[in-house]
Amino acid sequence: MGQGPLSNLKVLEFAGIGPGPFCGMLLSDLGADVVRIDRKGAGRGGKADVTARGRRSIAMDLKSPAAVEACLKLMETSDAVFEGFRPGVMERLGLGPDVALGRNPRLVYGRMTGWGQTGPYAKAAGHDMNYIAISGALSAIGTADKPIPPLNLVGDFGGGALYLAFGLLAGVIHARASGEGQVIDCAMSDGAASLMAMFYGFKAAGVWTSDRRDNLLDGGAHFYDTYQCRDGAWISIASIEPQFYALLLEKTGISDPEFAAQMDRGRWPDLKARLAKVIAAKPRDHWVELMEGTDVCFAPVLDLDEAPRHPHNQARETFLDIGGVIQPAPAPRFSKTPGAVAGPPPAIGAHSREALADWGLSETEINALAASDVI
Repeated sequence: MGQGPLSNLKVLEFAGIGPGPFCGMLLSDLGADVVRIDRKGAGRGGKADVTARGRRSIAMDLKSPAAVEACLKLMETSDAVFEGFRPGVMERLGLGPDVALGRNPRLVYGRMTGWGQTGPYAKAAGHDMNYIAISGALSAIGTADKPIPPLNLVGDFGGGALYLAFGLLAGVIHARASGEGQVIDCAMSDGAASLMAMFYGFKAAGVWTSDRRDNLLDGGAHFYDTYQCRDGAWISIASIEPQFYALLLEKTGISDPEFAAQMDRGRWPDLKARLAKVIAAKPRDHWVELMEGTDVCFAPVLDLDEAPRHPHNQARETFLDIGGVIQPAPAPRFSKTPGAVAGPPPAIGAHSREALADWGLSETEINALAASDVI
């Protein structure tokens, strides 16, 4: 049993890529017993497969009726199950939600796709950038010249995995209160649109334009942007509030009265160029020493090698070393039931017998699956 607030939760995961494994990691990090069904013979795995950490792996041939039946038996004792295949795949396997809820009416069945289970795009292939493109998010991110995908944080992980985890947990709360399971249709395009709620509000209020780098929070403002230092390194400045902006001017030694017009959008490009020149005159360490920990709203822009070594991250143990692989620690933090990484990424099929037995299959049933080469 895992450690954390979800230690009484049993989740069956059908292995996929990207956001699916990340959802499984989130649940496992907070204590859920997550058992992953991997494709028998799959070569994926290894200690660097960070988002696969903390669960047990059963390797099955899902084309076998015996494997399908074994999965349905696992669903009978599960609180939740989730999959990330295209619409219709689980139905063709005989593992769709109608069959699953027929076996376990309290089951919460999570389905994560890019476009959702319905709609004109539902059966089309896509990736994170495509899903955030139709939400309005991608159009708002990038340089003035072109939209730029912000890694796959907004669609796959923010709009997908986090919303799926949220939906599964909400569904489990409902099921435990009512005895009724249900299907969670989690579309990354929906999640990305939801994440844009504040910006649609800004647009409606007339304080946000459709031009990139023309707005308060997209790098348009001189006091909310990144700046390159003399040594080529970068810093981030987010001095929005007047008192924080005044401190920025103080720390940078800027006394030019033109900077008093903080919210004059017409002056932002000129003031940005002037501030960039000031920042570029000194190395990053100079600005770190001057501004770090102050109300300027400042932080150095760290790369993936630097971030785990930063004193704040070290003090909070934000990163862990598991088997020589630096990776993020469980989040968020709980005062009574802290989460923990339950273990390194499993080898494919490493727990087939163990997990099947723990989840209710008899030794006779497991031996039969092994004898017929299903596991």
